[in-house]
Amino acid sequence: MRRPLRRRDDRGSMSVSLAIVFPVVLLLLLLVVQASLWWFDRQVALTAAREGVDAGRVQGNATDEVKNEAAQRQARDFLDRQGAHGYSVRTDGSTPLTIRVTVELTPPLLIPGLRAPSITQFAEAPRERFVPPGVKP
Repeated sequence: MRRPLRRRDDRGSMSVSLAIVFPVVLLLLLLVVQASLWWFDRQVALTAAREGVDAGRVQGNATDEVKNEAAQRQARDFLDRQGAHGYSVRTDGSTPLTIRVTVELTPPLLIPGLRAPSITQFAEAPRERFVPPGVKP
């Protein structure tokens, strides 16, 4: 007597396919969100540097060191209001004629096992100063 041919059963093949595809789709989704967070933190760092420059370039009787401290304080205040963590603010490269604020920021990571590159943004502008009429700056 001949045995009837058995057909292969396809039950469970969809579950296996989803188990393979779903982690890849989830990883791609997390990469998109991570890129968005990186872009947002880059904009926050640049805005903090600009805020610091605006605070440090004003004309007044204060010394350049006091203006540099005011610039750093303003940039830090902005970063704190935005909820940033792991940042540093420097005024290296500032001169009596220009103010330069550099902000270095490490964005948060959503994907475990990866190390986030730090973001460095700077802003620079001339300091305000009084120039009498008829005198070339």
